[in-house]
Amino acid sequence: MRVQVLFHDNCFDGAASAAVFTRFYRERVRADATFSYRGLAHKPGAEGIDPAVFTGDENVIVDFRYSQDARLTWWFDHHASAFQQPGDEPHFQRDTSGRKFHDPHRKSCTLYLADVARERFGWDSSPLKDLLHWAEIIDGAQFPSPQMAVALEEPALRIMTVLEATKDDTLIPEVIRRMQTDSLADIARSPLIAAPLEPLLFKHQRNIDLVREKARYENGVVSFDLVDEGVDSLNKFIAYALYPDARYTLWVGKGASRAKVSLGSNPWRPETRKHDLAAIAGRYGGGGHPVVAAASFKADQSDKARAAYQEILAELSGAR
Repeated sequence: MRVQVLFHDNCFDGAASAAVFTRFYRERVRADATFSYRGLAHKPGAEGIDPAVFTGDENVIVDFRYSQDARLTWWFDHHASAFQQPGDEPHFQRDTSGRKFHDPHRKSCTLYLADVARERFGWDSSPLKDLLHWAEIIDGAQFPSPQMAVALEEPALRIMTVLEATKDDTLIPEVIRRMQTDSLADIARSPLIAAPLEPLLFKHQRNIDLVREKARYENGVVSFDLVDEGVDSLNKFIAYALYPDARYTLWVGKGASRAKVSLGSNPWRPETRKHDLAAIAGRYGGGGHPVVAAASFKADQSDKARAAYQEILAELSGAR
């Protein structure tokens, strides 16, 4: 039995969900299954999932949007924007397989998946409790302070940093395999993480300096434009460490393969959020959660991304 696990790429929760699913499947479904892993990324606009990715005898999606493809046999997700294509949600609601699950109120897909596997299939997730714990903290932004999220001293946060930045197609599948048996501390100490982490920590400090230089704080919104600096990803908590009273962060950037607008609300001041950020991002073909979301554009569409950024800034700051 060949099982293809498709997961949210460049994401700690996506990788951890793939690891948890694999261990659950081996222990409660088929011990002799073989697994392959492939990351899925949100594309510019609202394109559906490429049917060519469904190459296994069984195909699984974790921590990513729904597909109506008949070859999809398992699905777990917690995003409010899970149903992107026309007919997705009714198709999911009609499913009678008992193998597709969605709860937009859960903080991480990892713990949600583990809970479903325990409650529905009698699986014991306790050997992976540290992985479940950190997936919930990271994806649910449950850090005690923004300073902890920015310091990147914990093993899980070091792994997160590498996963979010890597362009190596072999690295994340290997991390997924190790997450099933190894401690996060051992994974973080291994050359797999330690080697690429060093230059990323240098880049992280540069990003802190860029945000400090570029950010504006008005009407509760921290906003900044890093298109000209060539940045399309950074630690989302930097702005809150610099501006702890902010309600929202909003920024636009550009990398080699995309331009991107990122929206976030302050997890340490949840009562101040008045907008559904996933709904706002959805207008531009993006998605996410009510508390954090993003919209991607093609690499040559930085002007379009900047226009969206300005429109969203006006809305979040109350100018319209």
